[in-house]
Amino acid sequence: MNANQRIALDVMGGDSAPACNLDGALLAAQHGLAPERLLLVGNEDVIRSGLEERGGNPGFDVLHAPEAIGMDEKPGVALRAKPQSSIAIATGAVKMGAAGAHVSMGNTGAVVGAATVGLKTLPGVRRPGIAVTLELTGEPVTILDMGANVVPKPEHLLQYGLMGAVLTRDVLRRGSDKAAEKPRVGLLNIGEEPSKGTDLLREAHGLLTESPLNFIGNIEGGDLFKGGVDVVVTDGFTGNVVLKLLEDYSGFMLNLVMRELKAHGAQWGPEALSNVRKRIDYSEYGGALLLGVNGIVVIGHGRSDATAVSNAINLAQRTLDADVNGHIVRGLEG
Repeated sequence: MNANQRIALDVMGGDSAPACNLDGALLAAQHGLAPERLLLVGNEDVIRSGLEERGGNPGFDVLHAPEAIGMDEKPGVALRAKPQSSIAIATGAVKMGAAGAHVSMGNTGAVVGAATVGLKTLPGVRRPGIAVTLELTGEPVTILDMGANVVPKPEHLLQYGLMGAVLTRDVLRRGSDKAAEKPRVGLLNIGEEPSKGTDLLREAHGLLTESPLNFIGNIEGGDLFKGGVDVVVTDGFTGNVVLKLLEDYSGFMLNLVMRELKAHGAQWGPEALSNVRKRIDYSEYGGALLLGVNGIVVIGHGRSDATAVSNAINLAQRTLDADVNGHIVRGLEG
């Protein structure tokens, strides 16, 4: 097997590490991932003993990393202080060609920092962006950037539209229908008119309009719940606020509805509402993708369980197999 098709999993990252990551790796193998395609990165003794406790190693390779970065550590400080951390070693594996993807449930800032500095950007990419996929209306909608670039330039937003469209077309909705070949790209703004918003948004609107993308114009926050858009482009500050609001508001609303259902004696509520919540949980799609770096990087939620870890591994596999980065580079060249 080609080494650049392997997936380096940061076993030490996340609130429930290493257990959730080991369980997720085994679950991915049960779902059909060839064990030799997964490279487990972390404290070797911890990994091997953990696998023994779970019935043995089905064939995963292990790459020793004696250090780990905590979820609350300052990313830049931690990366400098811990050059042998699992995040740094996994990133190095991608850089050296020992793996093609890095999956981590760990410190988001550290993962982004290590990838941006260690892997560099793809040819033609100005700034990487974090893409999160949610299923708000029954179809996947990808929003980027979600925090990697809080003060972007108009050309960065244009590239986010292109990268999001490639991800939607080649991975999320691959072969689903004819319309998926031309994903609909919208620019998050305070109104539909091209003259609305800041100078950044007005300039980005012009660039997107002139691009070969299927740009449908400005969309407002409420349009996220109406369908009709596949890729939503925004700056990292706004995107992160939107994501945190969706996460917390969804939990608030579901708890509110549950209380009302219980008050009226409804018995069907918990399972149905759990399914609803999954639609707005990006871990159902495997986590967030850092698009634009020279390698596939999937960032899972710190609270991920084994299923979410398995989903993240699956997303990395699909993104590698679809050669998303190759399509991004060719799209920028065209």
